[in-house]
Amino acid sequence: MATYILVPGADGTAWYWHLVVPRLRDRGHTVVTVDLPTDDSAGLDAFADAIVAAVRAQAPRADRPVVLVAQSLGGFSAPLICDRVPVDRIVLVNAMVPRPGETAGEWWGNTGQAAARSAYAEATGRGADAEFDLRADFFHDVPPEVAEEALAAPQSGPPSAVFAQPWPLAGWPRVPTRFLQGRDDRFFPLPFQRDVVRERLGMDVEVLPGGHLLALGHPHELAAELLKEA
Repeated sequence: MATYILVPGADGTAWYWHLVVPRLRDRGHTVVTVDLPTDDSAGLDAFADAIVAAVRAQAPRADRPVVLVAQSLGGFSAPLICDRVPVDRIVLVNAMVPRPGETAGEWWGNTGQAAARSAYAEATGRGADAEFDLRADFFHDVPPEVAEEALAAPQSGPPSAVFAQPWPLAGWPRVPTRFLQGRDDRFFPLPFQRDVVRERLGMDVEVLPGGHLLALGHPHELAAELLKEA
């Protein structure tokens, strides 16, 4: 049995994982979820503190392998707990991969995300100048009832401080890492992520069906991959 720590992306809510959690718990695993701080002054350090606090509250047992799972923006915050929690595996899901000293705000320009999204939008018939649309970019493959529940909740972006704090680690943690990427991610397109991940982590992505919100659109497939880490 394992302990899974599930770190959300920019929405910062534990709810994001609600379709994956029972698939892991039904197999006897411990699952830790976290609601990240919403105060605008909360930076990466505050996010890391919140994750560690959730682990201590929800997973008191220390005798199970720990699998740290990070969605999207969680790629910046989740690795920061590796010197405070004994993490055995990291699984990144459609994630942002930081460089030492890079802010999450700089990441977009440094990686060329906007141009990659535009090129993908043009190639798939949406037009190169397609403006970001929450439904079209994020929820296009999510079941309608799940999408409506998500969109009915109060919408608040991540704290601005998260995008301003330089990533403080000297390098990626020395922890075995996998990268799962949605084949139809419109926000971080697959070819773009392949290049970024290969350059920054020296590995290839593993492709799953679905878009940016795999835990909502394809929870069964995502859970099946996570269970391979147990």
